[in-house]
Amino acid sequence: MFKIGTLADWFGVGLLEGIRASQRCGAQGVQIYAANELDPRTLTPAGLAAVQQTLRETRQEVTALCAELGGHGLEIAADNPAKLDYLRRTIDLAGVLGCGVITTHIGIVPAERGSEKYKVMQAACSEIGRYAKEHGAQVAVETGPEPVARLCAFLDGCEGAMAVNYDPANLVMVTGDDEVAGVYTAAQRIVHTHAKDGVMNFNAGCETVYGIFADGGIEALNTVSTYFKEMPLGQGKVRWPQYLRALREVGYDGYLTIEREVGKDAGADIRMAVGFLQQAIAAL
Repeated sequence: MFKIGTLADWFGVGLLEGIRASQRCGAQGVQIYAANELDPRTLTPAGLAAVQQTLRETRQEVTALCAELGGHGLEIAADNPAKLDYLRRTIDLAGVLGCGVITTHIGIVPAERGSEKYKVMQAACSEIGRYAKEHGAQVAVETGPEPVARLCAFLDGCEGAMAVNYDPANLVMVTGDDEVAGVYTAAQRIVHTHAKDGVMNFNAGCETVYGIFADGGIEALNTVSTYFKEMPLGQGKVRWPQYLRALREVGYDGYLTIEREVGKDAGADIRMAVGFLQQAIAAL
């Protein structure tokens, strides 16, 4: 029905050891950041060979590559040529690794469809969407910076292979959107998911929170961490039984990729999350 994946980088032991840790905890696949030692702009043949060898040895499938655009995503026209070049290189790398999904954050989709920012973002997404389609890949935009319905309407206006990376915790912690109802809205657009959990302490608005992140990164976001809290899987407000049933009902049968960005021992939380998901899937 579903496959369980992890994010190699969040084990905190380096990329290659992270892939091995994913296998040891019982996951079937691993998502990898297209950054640092796997940045397609600086990746060496030896570095690529080491990753490929480790994937073969551990029998881990690459669930998706994560393309980090930073800052305001694709909101600023002058920044987009370099970012689109990076995305094209990431799509190429995904093909080499036998992976068809590239996840990313594109910024905050404006509510005003006729705004200049909306047009800039849609033009950039159409350009990279066409490239992805030509190369048998899909670029999946992560949920969170805006309501799911707004994101889906935006993607419907883009050309090429643009899709959704569904993160229910972002909706619960920041957006205040219904994480179960949103599955039915996104439906067949969902090509990858993040298994994450959390609680909202104060609804500051997704534009405010993601705006702080865009301007100052993770460090700035930590200053408003009282607004929400990421929790180990099953300990937050994501309604897992209903959420998984919704995914099944819309026909999704791909990866539930565990993301644990905080915590004293993220590796232990990831291992616990694998067991949690195995039990939750078995109970469906």
